[in-house]
Amino acid sequence: MSDKNDKQEQESEDETQAPFAGERLAHARREQQITVLAIAKELHLDEYKVRALESNDFEVIGAPVFAKGHLKNYAQILKVDDTTLMGEYYELTRAQAGQPPLSVRAKQRRAIAPGPWLAVIAAVIIIATAYWWLAVREPVAEPAADAIVVGQIRPLPKEPPTTGPDESATASSSAMPSATIEEEPTAEVTAEVETPEAEPEPEPVIAAAADITDTRLSITYSGDSWTEISDAKGRRLFFDLGKAGRTVNLSGEAPFNVLFGDAANVSLQLNDAAFELPRADRRGTVRLTIPSP
Repeated sequence: MSDKNDKQEQESEDETQAPFAGERLAHARREQQITVLAIAKELHLDEYKVRALESNDFEVIGAPVFAKGHLKNYAQILKVDDTTLMGEYYELTRAQAGQPPLSVRAKQRRAIAPGPWLAVIAAVIIIATAYWWLAVREPVAEPAADAIVVGQIRPLPKEPPTTGPDESATASSSAMPSATIEEEPTAEVTAEVETPEAEPEPEPVIAAAADITDTRLSITYSGDSWTEISDAKGRRLFFDLGKAGRTVNLSGEAPFNVLFGDAANVSLQLNDAAFELPRADRRGTVRLTIPSP
């Protein structure tokens, strides 16, 4: 089936212009009599993704960094000049990006009738007016006649009428007891000041130490490489494009599930000890499992 497709593509290629970008790789592969399946095994890709590269259908591959990495590795396998290949790739992707976007017709906004809103506003005004009227018209309760008024001062007793010397002495002797104001002794109130009990000092909280079972993984990049790393618990530890000169330090529970877009640009350390990737896995995209040390 693969040979039949190659023959059809060869015939169509002969009828069209010179191969461009990924088509150049397909042309070189057929000249070297290499099957698509063999290239797929070398690149660790599915066969349909290899054909997508050869037909310049790069969206099937995913992110641009993956498409560029696979094109370079494909060119190295066939010993094709990757400088010309990547120049044609950038020219092709810029041409696709410059296509005018489809015009989207703006959705017309439905006009809202003002009638319901006016009714709601009128109802709110009526409710507010009724509430204000009831609050203002509510009579103020007057204090009861026999209510004790705090702080009221009682009037002093009237002075007795003026009398003669004898009567004044008699009147003074008889009226003195009624005019005498007895002061009630002030009760001494001893204020008991309750001393608040001393609150117990909070016990210091000791921060939990890091899990000693975690394994440390350090990645240093000598070139760009897309990287995905997760630990044994399925936690995603790193998911980003590692750039040249960058070092990423991670920790988690081993074994680690790792994907490198370009393993040749990566060096690893596991618990501060160098970890060498197998030579067969240091070219192109690599997916591997790093066990616990």
